[in-house]
Amino acid sequence: MGWVKKISWLPFGATVACGVLSACSQGPDMSGIAAERERSVHRYDISQAMASNGKVIVVGTQTGVVLTSEDQGKSWKRTPLGNTSLVDMTVCGDQGFVAIDHYHKVWSADAEGKNWKSVPLDMPRTPLAVTCDKQGGWWVVGVNSVIAGSTDQGKTWKTTDLGEDTQITTIQFVDSNNGIALGEFGLTVMTEDGGATWKKGPKMPGEFYAYAALFASRNEGWVSGLAGQMLHTTDGGKSWTKQTNTTQATLNRLFMHEGKPFGVGASGVIARLDGNSWRAVPYTDPVPVFLGGGASLPGQSAIVIGGPGGLLRAVSTHAKQ
Repeated sequence: MGWVKKISWLPFGATVACGVLSACSQGPDMSGIAAERERSVHRYDISQAMASNGKVIVVGTQTGVVLTSEDQGKSWKRTPLGNTSLVDMTVCGDQGFVAIDHYHKVWSADAEGKNWKSVPLDMPRTPLAVTCDKQGGWWVVGVNSVIAGSTDQGKTWKTTDLGEDTQITTIQFVDSNNGIALGEFGLTVMTEDGGATWKKGPKMPGEFYAYAALFASRNEGWVSGLAGQMLHTTDGGKSWTKQTNTTQATLNRLFMHEGKPFGVGASGVIARLDGNSWRAVPYTDPVPVFLGGGASLPGQSAIVIGGPGGLLRAVSTHAKQ
């Protein structure tokens, strides 16, 4: 904001420095705004989705901007996509990156995180999660228990409607034939034929609400839920057992780092599976905000985390408390 200099009334005949009976004022200092615009990451950026193919890290924000790093998170390039809010993102093999937009679109980019383009998405009406199968097909899940798949990069879609007023919040293919999707009220949906058909499986206990899921193999996987709940399966989701989460924080994203499951979530928590318990990973200058994304930096003993307020940084996972 600018400031206005007060004028003291002087005795008659005295000189008024800024002109007779006129106020002295200084225009607003716009240098801060200009400097902010020059930065790649802005204070109002909210990171909601993140993916890495080992060479490029791509971040999707709430305000329709893609941030891309080719140097392990040291610097970022900014690409505006317009009226867009990217809520989830995945790596689609050598084809590049695929992301879903709250405003009924699916976005894709090449393996360098460039040349973004979109296709419309009719169902589900509100997409919540996206993945790719081993053949490069796109899969989107969301509200009203709808699963949509495309084998031609979004030109056509095949939808499976389970007929329930239930959100499906996670989906992953563990091999060419087997995939699993999880949702609220403990919903478990599986395919054994590459997505040609989907069938409900046994429900997760306690009407579990799945925030994020990670399968390391066809049989073993983990899922995070409300208030820091964690479940573990060793039979492909047919049964689940509870795991201790000593952080007590809800983990919004799960991913593999250095061969172990990691998660990022509420209160700036980074968690790692240690035996049968999830424990906090200490890091320098922790931030008490929700973390909306996390990605491994191969060979760096570090991960990239993202959240609100322009938070986007690499942190060591070997830091001492």
